[in-house]
Amino acid sequence: GRTSDAKCIIESATINLVYQDATKGWTADNIVDNPPTRTVNFLVVAGGGGVGRTDSYYGGGGGAGGFRSSTDGRGGGQSSDTALQLDQSTNYTVTVGAGGAEATSNSGSAAKGTTGSDSVFATITSKGGGGAGGNDATGDGKDGGSGGGAGGNDQDNTGGHAVTSPVVHGYDGGDDVGTGNSVGGAGGGGAGSVGANVAGTAGANGGAAKAATITGSTVYYAAGGGGKRGWTGSHGSAGSNAVGGANSGDGGNGANYGNNAANGQSGKVIVKYGNSYTLTIGAGLTSSTATSGSYKITSFTAGTGTISIN
Repeated sequence: GRTSDAKCIIESATINLVYQDATKGWTADNIVDNPPTRTVNFLVVAGGGGVGRTDSYYGGGGGAGGFRSSTDGRGGGQSSDTALQLDQSTNYTVTVGAGGAEATSNSGSAAKGTTGSDSVFATITSKGGGGAGGNDATGDGKDGGSGGGAGGNDQDNTGGHAVTSPVVHGYDGGDDVGTGNSVGGAGGGGAGSVGANVAGTAGANGGAAKAATITGSTVYYAAGGGGKRGWTGSHGSAGSNAVGGANSGDGGNGANYGNNAANGQSGKVIVKYGNSYTLTIGAGLTSSTATSGSYKITSFTAGTGTISIN
């Protein structure tokens, strides 16, 4: 099917020619039907979920975006995914998930934070972090890569669960286990631990972030957000080792209500491959590439598009 000539430049090589069909004609060692593959390691972090309720009270912390890696395990205490074998000269999708928004109301379904968007690399999908609960009948956190924290105000609200299909890659959000109408919000689940339950007026802390070493340095991703305060209490804190900011995959933090840090943070996709290979990046993706020893490491920080490797 190709129009250009193929040429062997290895002295004394033996080449087996196979007749495929009238369309493909003769091929060497059947390579048209079985293209060579490239081993690619990866980290795929989804966008975090937003904080519940718009004012300074009762909303839960956002759940962290899902964490999937072939080098550092998955969130939720799970073992690593297997590195991917990508066919040469074949397009694969990359999507960097955006963070979910803070709630837009103090009542009804709009009092829940928005769930973050999924991040994708080829066959690997990390689920966006669950939006946090508000209060009253809106208090349960949403499910996601990690679950959103429950809203407070004495409603026996429950945190969102970490999704289990196709795999687990985060932890659950915390529950409201207190009594009285002044109870704060629970912490959102993180990739490294569950969000804390809330029992009193102080908002609970989010679940811990998880370390990634795919770039050769240790960087933490996907911390759960802290819950908002109850009446007279203090806000909870983001999970331990939280980095914050764009591309961290952190859940929105209740202490930052009304500004961008109450929204979930965007995710990130990192791929690591041999430095003799060439990665072709299509339009729509924002990326940068560095070399570390015998590997190239490409980090995607925004957008969606396709890549291919040769």
